[in-house]
Amino acid sequence: MFFAPAPTLAASLSITDSLGRTVEIPQPVHRIVALNSDILEVLRTLKAQDLVVGVFSEIVREPEFWGDLVQKPKAGSWRDPDLEAIVRLAPDLVIAYSRNPGPELEKKGEALGFRVLRLDLYRIEVLEKEVRALGLLLGKETEADRFCRWHRQHLDAVRSKLDAVADPPSVYVESYSDYHAAGPGSGGHEMCLVSGGRCVAGDLSIPYAVVTSEWVISRNPDVIVKAASFGNGYAVNNAGPFNRRRNAIMNRPAWNHVAAVESGRVYVMDSAIWTGPRAIVGIVYMARWIHPGRFPDLHPGDLHREYLEIFQGIPYKGVFVSDDIAGKAP
Repeated sequence: MFFAPAPTLAASLSITDSLGRTVEIPQPVHRIVALNSDILEVLRTLKAQDLVVGVFSEIVREPEFWGDLVQKPKAGSWRDPDLEAIVRLAPDLVIAYSRNPGPELEKKGEALGFRVLRLDLYRIEVLEKEVRALGLLLGKETEADRFCRWHRQHLDAVRSKLDAVADPPSVYVESYSDYHAAGPGSGGHEMCLVSGGRCVAGDLSIPYAVVTSEWVISRNPDVIVKAASFGNGYAVNNAGPFNRRRNAIMNRPAWNHVAAVESGRVYVMDSAIWTGPRAIVGIVYMARWIHPGRFPDLHPGDLHREYLEIFQGIPYKGVFVSDDIAGKAP
């Protein structure tokens, strides 16, 4: 996807969104409705949260993480927004994922005078371009550059240690629903590759294919990584929920001879660091799991602390992964 901002008229800016469409945004932007957590997190990174006049309804599940933003008027869910509520908020700009909600959002915007910008902000390879474009759009270039340089530094640190890996371990990456394998086009698949793994679903044709237990057994992955959501790990105070999910995977019928289960290399990761703006934290965890011993100087907990304190302006707390029973916890 080509993503680059380009100035047009003095009073507008043209942005190529995640669907490859050119969207002309009148300047300046004063009122934003953020329809999902990824965009709101990036807006807070850019110190642009004061522009937000409406948020996604699911925000109430994470009051500790979002703080005062929870009190913002609700505009419906990320998948099914409340168009009437959006109209009442009189935004200049509504920002949503590329595929959800549907095109009715643009139709309503055309009729009522607000623009819709579709940014995913979960694909690691284009995250920095998207953040820089949003920074330019909102006059937050300095904040965008600060984040992107930090992100690039840590991403390069992972990649530099994987250059010599000739035979990457095989990894079964399972999304939130059981037996939904992360394949090409999914954020989980992308994270696996960046972390130096060979995704066993890499030959499938859709991002999240429903597979069978027998299929996983036949692929015999060296490592299993499972995504889970416990209302954002920021509010979790122990690894119990993650460990129980891990144990359930290890006890699936006939999985006792799967390589990952035999070696104990089964891990569960919270949605907060699974794709999205914080995916670099999840990538460092995954890289350490997939290549134990290769990343002694990369500490995902410290990285996460930096992100939360510097870019989100909140203290580090919470639990985001299961315990590492295959070795020393990261």
